[in-house]
Amino acid sequence: MVQLGLVVAQYDKHGAVIEEMEHGAYEAAADNDAEIVAAIDVPGSYDTPLAADRLARRSDVDAVAVLGAIISGDTDHDQVIGNAAAQGLTDVSLDRDTPVTLGIIGPGMSQDEAEARTDKGASAVQSAIDLATELEQ
Repeated sequence: MVQLGLVVAQYDKHGAVIEEMEHGAYEAAADNDAEIVAAIDVPGSYDTPLAADRLARRSDVDAVAVLGAIISGDTDHDQVIGNAAAQGLTDVSLDRDTPVTLGIIGPGMSQDEAEARTDKGASAVQSAIDLATELEQ
């Protein structure tokens, strides 16, 4: 059984996108005989690399799935946040030799687009399970 860590960025000023993504993540784990053994909520996507690193250090975590939503605003700040989060999560994965999957939707996305992509929570967990399983062989 694959054991997962889950990081959930809570910044969602427009509704229930994150809740739906998180629900899908837990369902995907259960459907694939995997277990989320630890979850950390963080304020926003920019904050996810540190939490992912903490989970990747744990001996009972085979992979980490990271969820978040970055909605476009009036500036390019969403691009900065998205790039920083993606690079930080890549660094964690390589530094810890542990799969860390990117289930952060956006940047450059409207609220309607975010609502249409809540399935990415499940996809991030599925990718984490698949990668952890493949690397164990």
